[in-house]
Amino acid sequence: MKKLMTLCALVVSFALYSQGTLVQPEKIGTISGKVIDKGLNQPVAYATVVLKSKTDGSTIMGGITEDNGDFKLKSVPEGTHMFEVQFIGYKKFSQEIQISRRNRNVNLGTIALEEEVSQLEGVEVVAERSTIEQKVDRKVINIGKDLTTAGPTAADIMNNLPSVNVDQQTGNISLRGNSNVRVMVDGKLSNVPVAQLLRQIPSSSIKSIELITNPSAKYNPEGMSGLINIILHKNANIGFNGNINTGLTHGIEPKFNGTLDLNYRNGKFNVYGNYGHNASRNVNDGHIFRVEENSEQFFDFFDNRKSHLIKVGFDFFLNEKNTISFFTNQNIFDGRTEGRTNILYYNGDFPNETQFFVSDNENRSQQYNFDYKLEFAQEGHNIELEIDHNTFSNDEDADFRFVGGTGQIPDYMDFVDTERDQTFVNLDYVNPLNDKTKLELGVEARLFETEVDYESTGLTFNSSGVLRPTPDTNFIYDQEIFSAYATFGQNFEKWSYQIGARFEDVNVKADTNQVRSFTDKYTQIYPSAFLTYRPSEKNQYQVSFSRRVDRPGLDQVNPIREWATPLISSFGNQNLMPQFTNSVEMNYTRRLKKGSVTAGVFYRRIEDEINRAVYIDPLDENKLILTFDNFDDNSAYGFEMSSSYRPTKWWNFNASFDLFFQTQKGFVGLDQVEVDNTSWNYRMNNNFVVNKKLTFSLFGFYRGKNKTLQFDVEPMYFINAGARYSFAQGKGTLSLNFNDVFNTMQFAFNGRLPFRQTGDFNWESNTVYGGVSYRFGSGKNRALRRKNRDKNTKQSSGGIL
Repeated sequence: MKKLMTLCALVVSFALYSQGTLVQPEKIGTISGKVIDKGLNQPVAYATVVLKSKTDGSTIMGGITEDNGDFKLKSVPEGTHMFEVQFIGYKKFSQEIQISRRNRNVNLGTIALEEEVSQLEGVEVVAERSTIEQKVDRKVINIGKDLTTAGPTAADIMNNLPSVNVDQQTGNISLRGNSNVRVMVDGKLSNVPVAQLLRQIPSSSIKSIELITNPSAKYNPEGMSGLINIILHKNANIGFNGNINTGLTHGIEPKFNGTLDLNYRNGKFNVYGNYGHNASRNVNDGHIFRVEENSEQFFDFFDNRKSHLIKVGFDFFLNEKNTISFFTNQNIFDGRTEGRTNILYYNGDFPNETQFFVSDNENRSQQYNFDYKLEFAQEGHNIELEIDHNTFSNDEDADFRFVGGTGQIPDYMDFVDTERDQTFVNLDYVNPLNDKTKLELGVEARLFETEVDYESTGLTFNSSGVLRPTPDTNFIYDQEIFSAYATFGQNFEKWSYQIGARFEDVNVKADTNQVRSFTDKYTQIYPSAFLTYRPSEKNQYQVSFSRRVDRPGLDQVNPIREWATPLISSFGNQNLMPQFTNSVEMNYTRRLKKGSVTAGVFYRRIEDEINRAVYIDPLDENKLILTFDNFDDNSAYGFEMSSSYRPTKWWNFNASFDLFFQTQKGFVGLDQVEVDNTSWNYRMNNNFVVNKKLTFSLFGFYRGKNKTLQFDVEPMYFINAGARYSFAQGKGTLSLNFNDVFNTMQFAFNGRLPFRQTGDFNWESNTVYGGVSYRFGSGKNRALRRKNRDKNTKQSSGGIL
């Protein structure tokens, strides 16, 4: 902690020092006035007042109006500028201002804002259609009603996003063909497993999703393929406002979700609360046929999951410069999985066998987050402290029963208890040195501690091939990460750049049964660089570089058996080392009259790559062990193109195509295997407008054939159709969606190693969803510009919603 305090002191000292030593242009003027609602003739509090350069439109300074609508900008530089007043729900006010020695103090008097007729009263309005926006270091998908209709949860709409794939059976997510991706919510990592998290976030609560494929040094460097940041809708309207959503999905089994969002804003306080409930029953099945031994495995699984998410928080606006915020998240999950695996030996070489599997899983997550932000006099000049503590506990009881077979392995039960604590302390400092230059500094401490206790009633073969009671295991895995970063950027007329670096000191310890089993300590620097060229308003070119790391996750290092079937068991590898990635990408964006097109290429060089390893069990050559291992350096590259376009007033679409080339290395059996894989995906989401109240959507997806270390994966495609109807002056929405219309969505494969095998796995993709959403509220749409940290996407602390 001493390292953190030292770094904090350095940042604060620099912040104070920079205010006194930087040479600023001569500032001699003041601009004052009062902002009111033209229709109501009442003051408009917290409206944004901005002073911009008349030549290039860059922001010089700004502020917000007080409770009585008054504002005053001090130390205004000499010259001719554009003055603007902006506030959600009102038309923008602008006026040219000239500051000179003869005209230093400009009083604009009373400025009456006209209400924007197209804006609804109440909470934030969701756009009809989704749009794709390419920014310097990320691709932003603004979620419209066409995507929220696609399904009730975040997991349902992820496959609709460019370069993103979600395994609907396991919930695993990948970006650009790689599963080493970190998922954040409102810029914060979660303690909740990603697959579970995505199924708990309602799609109607999502404002936008950011695909950060080449993050800057400001972000934690974890995730080889980048970051996915889910930004939720914010509501800070004057008075009491809320939103209620409920929906039912039915395939083979029913699935229900519902959310209630409440918000009260009055004076200096903003208080809010959210509750979400998800209950689902899910059916999965599949089979694997082994060619040489003429045997076949049949899998049938049934899940019953229930979750509750509760978030309560407040913002306290001490004044226009100081804001204190606090929130807590409480997550409750209960799940039960019942499975059956039948193994049939058609040649009669072995007796047929059936395994019955029942797992009861309960987990709880608690998050407590405190934030303080201080705004200095200059617009955008601020310092922010955030402290976050997150706990996660999971209890799993698994019961294994066997019928038939050799009878060597008796019935048994596994008991696995997991406790995980995360504490983050983050300090960020931002200083726009002038209208073209920006400096950002920050320090952070992240402390992780995970303990897994394992007990079993089963028997295990020892090295001599003799059955012995399975030993109990206590596994403790700790990480301490101390880091500091700096970024520096400048904007010119057509060019802009940003350079930065992040320094990290990492200490990892692992204990198995109170014996130190693994240690790792390393110091790394992660540089980043971005260059943008805008020759015109319609064209933009970008090139970027970053270095990143993938630290092994708990499931990759945990030596305790994760799961097992009669023929395969999964374990972690506690000696796994981190892998490092150097990534370069180039993007081009063309703005069209009716939309935009973005195309890009990327290249990744991976050091000490982490990949799956499949070994033959030394105690039984008919069984496999699935684990992880480090391999030689590797590379991957690819091409992406996406477009958002409106051919007519009644039809608009988003389309994307991605093509990836990568070399995969791993152990299968006793041999190291190298596979060159080419993978491509195409998506197209169409939105058809019948009238102001009724719209239809049609989504198509195709994934080409690709390879893994073990399998040749067959192509997959599906089509979704949906409809939306608005009522109550746009405050309410009815949604109906038919997913996987032709029931073609499945995972099918042909295996090569370590045995020749074929198979497929299926899930409830052919479903019908119906939902209703309604927004209500007593206050007019005078949303306070929620404090800037709500829009920040820094990866600073762990949060669920």
